[in-house]
Amino acid sequence: METIELNTPLVTPTKEPTKQLEAVAPPDKHIWGIYILLCIISIIELYSASSREVASSSIGVLGPIFRHVMMLGAGCVIILLMQRVPYNKLMNFSKIFTLLSAGMMLYVMLFGDVVNGARRSFNLAGITIQPSEFLKLAAVLIIARYTSLYMQKNGGVHNRGVIISAVAVMLFGGLLIQQGMTNTILLMAISFSMMLIGGIELKKICIVVGVYIVFALAAYGVVHASSSDDADPAIEQVTSSGEPVVNSSGEKVNRSSTWGSRLSRHFNPVPPYEQPITAKNRQEQYSYMAQANGGIIGVFPGNSRETARLPLAFSDYIFAIIVEDTGLIGGFVVLLLYLWLLGRAAAIAMGCKRALPALLVLGIAVMIAYQAMFHMAIVSGFFPVSGQPLPLISKGGTSILITSIAFGIMLSVSRYAVRKGTRKQITDEMNALPEEMRADNPTMLH
Repeated sequence: METIELNTPLVTPTKEPTKQLEAVAPPDKHIWGIYILLCIISIIELYSASSREVASSSIGVLGPIFRHVMMLGAGCVIILLMQRVPYNKLMNFSKIFTLLSAGMMLYVMLFGDVVNGARRSFNLAGITIQPSEFLKLAAVLIIARYTSLYMQKNGGVHNRGVIISAVAVMLFGGLLIQQGMTNTILLMAISFSMMLIGGIELKKICIVVGVYIVFALAAYGVVHASSSDDADPAIEQVTSSGEPVVNSSGEKVNRSSTWGSRLSRHFNPVPPYEQPITAKNRQEQYSYMAQANGGIIGVFPGNSRETARLPLAFSDYIFAIIVEDTGLIGGFVVLLLYLWLLGRAAAIAMGCKRALPALLVLGIAVMIAYQAMFHMAIVSGFFPVSGQPLPLISKGGTSILITSIAFGIMLSVSRYAVRKGTRKQITDEMNALPEEMRADNPTMLH
């Protein structure tokens, strides 16, 4: 029988907090600064990338950008409200948030609207909801909760915490797998990083990674077999109205060979600049042209040449327009903003006295930074093609909403988590937390 040794014994009942968390610092200026800069870049570049919508808009040249600005404004309100709520109170809603996210994902799998040949979203009060974005944040909250709950005094995390976290990630991955491999791989990468941050032993992490690989291969095999090209040709992708999904050439889209086709194109030995432009590769090709046209300093916003013919220039390929407008220098600055967020979160996490706020702030920063780097890697041709928004910059209501909630949680941690506090503040924070949230921070610098 393995002995369970935790900061707080699992068999003892949870005691109610004796105090309420009080703010010990102002909201972090670095995090706010990054958020504001990303919003400014988003407004400028989204307008630059929306020439197709401008041409078809019935409410003038500002029509396509108006809704996006409204969503950013709503996101800002969310952050202002959430930064005033102690992080432990926000965590009280993590289970509800997780169940809601999984429920929405199940609904989309059965009844969702088809986008690019897969069920990805549903419409709620005029807003397109993509549950995949909710699941990423839910995974961070679950791993942070159970890693800190089962953290042991002598280091590491008990098997129970590792198993719960890994099973949750695999369940979420199973819900995401039909939408494409990228979100599933991203989810597993986030969880792997959080396990490293949480101090889970290397042996256990290797076992989890092995299980992840087996799960991913099995899931891919099942999905591929269920939608193979040899299947009944009557089984084809249709829109929510029942009409077949068609590509730009008017051909019906069958989702069966999408992944294989993308991988084949990605590993094609013929250089992209020597390949002819077809209906299948035109997004990548126009993206590469946009980036090449940008050069070192770019053509400046509003002068993009490729935005008029690059599909999804305002969402899945907006980084290509950023590079065309601002050049290699501008692209590097955008990358630096996300890395700055990750570095700032690490600085906050290493100063926290408790494990939960440290895992929260750093896990969320990892989620945002990884998604940004996945987007940039896809657009630049380093990864195979897949839809992945650039956090806060790409057009999309759900992405902005979830990213704003994530920033709100980070700012709450920066405001309420004790870092370089007095002994009284450290004691007050511990007394304000239930016993299962009192584990010491494994990343704390001594």
